[in-house]
Amino acid sequence: MPPALGATLRILQPAPHVLAFYDGRVPGVRLHSPKPNWLDDGAYEAGIASYAVFDGAEALIYDTHISLTHARIIRETLAARGVTRFTVVLSHWHDDHVAGNDVFADCEIIANRLTADILAEKREALEAADPPICPLILPNRTFEGEMTLTVGTLPVRLIQADIHSRDGTVLLLPGGLLLAGDTLEDPVTYVDEPDRLAVHLVDLERMAGWDISRILPNHGAEEVIAAGGYGPGLIAATQAYVRKLLTVREDAQARGEDLRTFAAEGFASGTLRYFAPYEAVHRMNVEAVLKAGRPS
Repeated sequence: MPPALGATLRILQPAPHVLAFYDGRVPGVRLHSPKPNWLDDGAYEAGIASYAVFDGAEALIYDTHISLTHARIIRETLAARGVTRFTVVLSHWHDDHVAGNDVFADCEIIANRLTADILAEKREALEAADPPICPLILPNRTFEGEMTLTVGTLPVRLIQADIHSRDGTVLLLPGGLLLAGDTLEDPVTYVDEPDRLAVHLVDLERMAGWDISRILPNHGAEEVIAAGGYGPGLIAATQAYVRKLLTVREDAQARGEDLRTFAAEGFASGTLRYFAPYEAVHRMNVEAVLKAGRPS
């Protein structure tokens, strides 16, 4: 019998004023179903964190996690710390980032305009998904490009980024701490838009020019997140992986490599940490790129 939702959730504090609500990467455990589904296969197996930036009575929730139960734990944990005002920022439209929105339906839920449009378009599909996200609560405030919020006394920059999905939003905090959503992932990015990898590389190059000290991705190794996050080298490792993916249509050797070989430099440098379930992610990435290159 699977554990109850939230039973394996770990609460980490990777930086002052930041909590990470991390779940997954528990060997042999599935939360929802033995059949393929987005919660177990797209989030829990890979490990997933939602974040809270808090100061005084205010908190910003960066993604509402994989279930209403997870979202309630986030809200209750922060309320116990004296938070009375909650603001949600969505990193992008994917199901494992918006499943808990209903718990914050009475709060401001912010997304970039593109995220809001995609969620409205896909609302019926998300509400009928396995497991269903029903009701899907849509953003009630939008922005385009960039905006700045203040959480207590902390300025937080919301920056739109076309990486992983065309509608990404990342957060840049004082001291150069980046909450990266799914724009960066350890050990490798999940390719959702294979026809847009070249565009994603453009924004990865833009991100590489920012003054970033540490990176907290939504999908990564728990021990790294707990210790304060990844260094800026995660951006370069992601760029290298995406560039090499773009060669697999012509390079038979590259397209046949396993993950350890394909991203060998990132693993050798210590920037990336090998996690066996990502072998399947890597294989899906290669197949997605090959399929995108075939005539329809």
